[in-house]
Amino acid sequence: MTRTRLASTLMLGALLVVPLFATGLVHAAEPAVSLPPPTLDAPPSGSGLQTAVLAGGCFWGVQAVYQHTKGVTQAVSGYAGGQKDTAHYEMVGTGRTGHAESVSVTFDPQQISYGKILQIYFSVAHNPTELNYQGPDTGTQYRSAIFYANDEQKRIADAYIAQLDKAHVFGGPIVTKLEPLSGFYPAEDYHQDFAVLHPSHPYIVFNDLPKVDNLKRLFPDRYRDTPVTVMASSKPSQ
Repeated sequence: MTRTRLASTLMLGALLVVPLFATGLVHAAEPAVSLPPPTLDAPPSGSGLQTAVLAGGCFWGVQAVYQHTKGVTQAVSGYAGGQKDTAHYEMVGTGRTGHAESVSVTFDPQQISYGKILQIYFSVAHNPTELNYQGPDTGTQYRSAIFYANDEQKRIADAYIAQLDKAHVFGGPIVTKLEPLSGFYPAEDYHQDFAVLHPSHPYIVFNDLPKVDNLKRLFPDRYRDTPVTVMASSKPSQ
């Protein structure tokens, strides 16, 4: 059973916990890896908020990790790598649109650097050695990719991948692709804040909540207990 089927079934209100356990289709989360910080990073900037767009398997888990990261003001699930007219979940799920399930991470560079965002990405948000799959999800739409917004982001990401590969911190080479950001398209409303709204969903329990736990364990100074949500940030100010 694919995650597409899981999402559709959730929307229909079906109870799939027993079938998932019986068939072994619920997989454990990818293991976290303690990594050194990047030797090349951006200095604190006073130029306002910045954005990192990252892809690493299912956007539910990547979003959840950054929602619990101090210095992040918003994390939005969406699509990057393809055209606007194909940025729809069912179309992206075919693997033929060029899109990857991605998360747009808005952060305050005075509180957290782009390099620290990447350290968390490689360490707990996903496994960067898996080519076109992540845990139970397969296809190019689940690829590991960094969509860089400018030359500085590209330079920092390139240097960090080279640093980690040279240190042999993973069991295999990093397959993360660096792609220029041509556009980011938010996913459908029912995908936003998914882990926050559905913490008992089998997929979230086994694949994504452990990532948040790993963030707390490996980056205690970066972890915040109350997540920043799309739902809260989209509410009109009083």
